[in-house]
Amino acid sequence: MAKMVERVMGLVGNPTHIRNIGIAAHIDHGKTTFSDNLLAGAGMISEELAGKQLVLDFHEDEQQRGITIDSASVSMVHKLEGEDYLINLIDTPGHVDFGGDVTRAMRAVDGAVVLCCAVEGIMPQTETVLRQALKERVKPLLFINKVDRLIKEIQLTPEKMQERFIRIIGDVNKLIRKIAPGEYGEKWQVNVQDGSVCFGSAFHNWAMSVPYMQRKGISFKEIIDAYMNDTWKDLGKKAPLHEVILNAVIRHLPDPVQAQGYRVPKLWHGDLESAEGKALVTCDPKGPMTFVITKIVVDPQAGEISAGRLFSGTIRKGMDVFLTRQKQQLRVQQVFVYNGAKREIVDNVPAGNIIGVAGLKGMPGETVASVNIEPFEQIKHIFEPVMTKAIEATKPADLPKLIEILKRVGKEDPTLKIEINEETGEYLISGMGELHLEVIENRIRTEKGLDVKTSSPIVVYRETITREGQEFEGKSPNKHNKFYFTVKPMPKNIQEAIKAGDLPEMRIKKKDLELRDKLVELGLDSKMALKVKDIFNGNMFIENTRGVVHIGEVLEMVLDMFEDVMNAGPVAREPCHNVMIYLEDTKLHEDAIHRGPAQVYPAIREGIRGTMGTANPVLLEPLQTLRFEAPNEYMGELSKLISNKRGMLLEMNQEGELVVVIGKIPVGEMFGFSSELRSATGGRGSFSLVDQTFERLPDEMQGKIVRQIRDRKGLKVEE
Repeated sequence: MAKMVERVMGLVGNPTHIRNIGIAAHIDHGKTTFSDNLLAGAGMISEELAGKQLVLDFHEDEQQRGITIDSASVSMVHKLEGEDYLINLIDTPGHVDFGGDVTRAMRAVDGAVVLCCAVEGIMPQTETVLRQALKERVKPLLFINKVDRLIKEIQLTPEKMQERFIRIIGDVNKLIRKIAPGEYGEKWQVNVQDGSVCFGSAFHNWAMSVPYMQRKGISFKEIIDAYMNDTWKDLGKKAPLHEVILNAVIRHLPDPVQAQGYRVPKLWHGDLESAEGKALVTCDPKGPMTFVITKIVVDPQAGEISAGRLFSGTIRKGMDVFLTRQKQQLRVQQVFVYNGAKREIVDNVPAGNIIGVAGLKGMPGETVASVNIEPFEQIKHIFEPVMTKAIEATKPADLPKLIEILKRVGKEDPTLKIEINEETGEYLISGMGELHLEVIENRIRTEKGLDVKTSSPIVVYRETITREGQEFEGKSPNKHNKFYFTVKPMPKNIQEAIKAGDLPEMRIKKKDLELRDKLVELGLDSKMALKVKDIFNGNMFIENTRGVVHIGEVLEMVLDMFEDVMNAGPVAREPCHNVMIYLEDTKLHEDAIHRGPAQVYPAIREGIRGTMGTANPVLLEPLQTLRFEAPNEYMGELSKLISNKRGMLLEMNQEGELVVVIGKIPVGEMFGFSSELRSATGGRGSFSLVDQTFERLPDEMQGKIVRQIRDRKGLKVEE
C-alpha cells in the first residue's frame, strides 16, 4: 500500500494526468457495483469480490463496520499507453431523497460517468443527475449497464439491441442539448464511434466501446455467443470493465486545468483578472489557495473531515486559512489523499485534486482560502425541502445532546433544513420527503444513540403575491426613520432563470455588468437592472431610491430584513417565492445613533410585510410530479389512487407488460402514500420523483390551511 501512496503522490502535482470524476445514475442502475470494478482494476480489492463487495456503499449495516466517509471518495492510478494517470472518483447515491449529495459531488468533479440501465432506459433520476452535472459544467460520459439482461432475460436480437442503444443514446443527447448551457449542448454530445459511449455489465465485470472493440478485434457477436454458450466469464478477461471505462475517461473527460478554464467563470463571481481569479482559472499550484468543501463526515478518530476540491494553490498541514462565508480564521490540522478507500495523511497537495482536510469547522459549500476572497457560488440543489417534522428528545436531560446531534446531521446532509425555534423550544427538521426524514430519524437513534420522538409530518408551503402592491410606509419605533416599499410579482422568465441557475442567488455588492445584461435580456429596464441588490431564494430586491444620502449605511440592514421576511412571509410566516420588492424612498435621521439596527429593522420588516399585504398574498403548495410503474391490470387502481389524492393524471403509456403513469400530486396528500400504492397494486407498483413545483393552493382551502399553520406556530389567528 505504501507503494500505492507513492504512486498517487507522484501524480498529484501533474494536473494533465489527473481526472476528477463522479458516478451518477438512477437508483438501482448499478453505480456501486460499477465502482467496485474500478477499484478491483486498480488492485484495491480482489477481482472475485468486485461487484459483490459494494465497498462504496454505506448503509446502516456497513456503518457498524466503520466505512462511512471512505466510500465517498477514492483515488486510483490507471495506466494508459504506458503512462500513469490519477483518477479521483466520487460515487454518489441514487436515492431520490438524497439527490443533494449528487449536487455537492458535482462541484468537486470535472467529468461524470452517467450510468443507464439497458433494460429500463432513461429514468427520472437519470435526468435529474444529468441536470445537476450540467448545471455545474461537468462533462458527461455514458455507460449503458446490464447488457447481460438484454441477452439472457429479454433475448433481443443484435439488431433490436442496437436499436435500443441508439434510443438510449438519443435520449441522453436530447437531454444534454436541452440542459447544457450555450455551445456545450452540442460540444458534449456523446457518441458511439469516438468511445464516449460504453456498454457492458458491471455485475459480470466487462465493458466495451467501439474504439476498444476495433483495437482488440472483438465483435458484438462474440458477446452474444459468450452468453449463449455460457462462457461469459471470459469477457471480464477479454474486456475488463475498468480498462475500457478508464481509457474512455482519460480520453474524453477534461483534466483540471482544461476544466477550470470554463468552470470557474460560471461558478465563481469574483474578479477573474485578480491574482486569485487568474490562479483559479489556470489551476495554478503556486497561486493563492482556494478549496471548496463538498462533504463533511465525522470520523471517530480524526474528528470532522472536510472532503472537497482544491481549485488553486497548495494546501499544507498547519497553514492558516480563512472561511469566507463564516468569516473566521482557522488552521489546517491534517491533509489527506484517498488511497483507494483509505485516507493517507500527507504534508501538502497542489491544485486540481480531491482531498480530505481535518480542522476546518466549515459547512458543505464553504469556500476556504488563504486570503479573504469572494466565495464560490452556493451549491444549490434542484429540489427544495417540502416536508417537516418536529423532533424532541424523549428525556429532557438529553436536550443539549439533541442540539449537538442536529447541528452535526445538518452538516453531514445540508439538504436537510434544521430550525431551532428559541421562543417555542421547537426543533424542526425539513427534508425532501417522508423517506428522507425517516432515514435521518433512524440514524439519530442507531448511530448517534439518542432516543427521540417526532411529530407526524407537516408540509412546507410558500407564500407569494398575485398583483402589484401599493406603496407602504414602515416607521421606526422612534418615528425618525421611514422606509417606503412597493412590491410586484416576478415575471415567469426571471423565475425560470433563477431556478435554472442562470441568475446567481447572492447579494450584489458592485456593478455587475454581466448580470445587468442577463436581466435586460429577460425584460428588465437597464437602469432598473443595475439597481438589483439581492437575489435570495427565488426573490429579488431592487433599491430604487434617488438622492438618499445615508442609503449606503443602511443598505446591508435593509437586505438583512428583506431576507428575513422572505424566509417568513406575512400570511403564515412561510418562505416567500417569486416576489420583487422595491425600496422606493427613505427618510433617515441625520444622527447615526438614531438609525441603528434596533430602529431600522422593525421599520423595514413592517414596510415589506405591509406592501405584500396589499398585493393579495396567497399560499402556494408543493406538488410532486411522479412516475408510476405497475403491471397493466392495475391501470384503473393507479388512476383512482391519483384522483383520490387531489392529483392530476398527466399521461399514461403502456410499455410491454407495464403501465407507466405520470401524475402530479400535492405533497400534503402524500403521507403514507407508499403503503397505499403497495396495497393498491398488490405490492408490485413503484414510483419515482420527476419534478417538484409550487402551485397556488385552491381558494377554498386557503383560509383553513392559513389558520392551521398560524395556530401551530402560535401566531395570532385573526391577522
